[in-house]
Amino acid sequence: MRVGLISDTHLPSLIRHLDGLGPEPAEFLSTVDLILHAGDISTRTVLDWCEQFAPVLAARGNHDVFDDPRVADHQIVELEGWRIGMTHDLRPRTAPAAELAALHFNGADLDVMIGGDTHVEWLEYRDGVLLVNSGSPNLPHNKETRLGTVGLLEIERGRLHAEIVTLGETDGRPNPGTPQHIEVADGRLVGSSYDRDASAEPPRAALRG
Repeated sequence: MRVGLISDTHLPSLIRHLDGLGPEPAEFLSTVDLILHAGDISTRTVLDWCEQFAPVLAARGNHDVFDDPRVADHQIVELEGWRIGMTHDLRPRTAPAAELAALHFNGADLDVMIGGDTHVEWLEYRDGVLLVNSGSPNLPHNKETRLGTVGLLEIERGRLHAEIVTLGETDGRPNPGTPQHIEVADGRLVGSSYDRDASAEPPRAALRG
């Protein structure tokens, strides 16, 4: 299963929908089975646009004042044995995973926590939990409108591949995002874009098999 992660679209702004940046956002979303939006959507039409590609669930951001059944203060889903939680502001960033779960997910036992708000991509494995912020597809690093970053979870029972994807470049406006990845399979970490994962214990779902 492929899950697309986006956040902090704040639309409409200089563009009405993400296709105002070019074909790259739609090309990415057309490859996923589910879309998780981590908030600061601004209008429900953003979710409608996303839903032409796949079902959408969203976390409510501080700019999201509309009601929509697809939106909640936090979301928890289970996919292929992986328990995934999503909220808008997954902070304090340096807190232990158990503290983040207590603050944002009523202490739920989670394998993955997804956040947004900062517009800066972040992928980390901590305390047996994968932490993900996909950045922003159109306002990366809080810069003016341009192509930015999204996230991808490729999920199977006992295997998870998480990736930060840079969507490309906007003419004259470089993409500040950095590609990142983490992969867990058969109860062990098999790939990562940063060194400290090499000694980390894999997320609990991988051990359950």
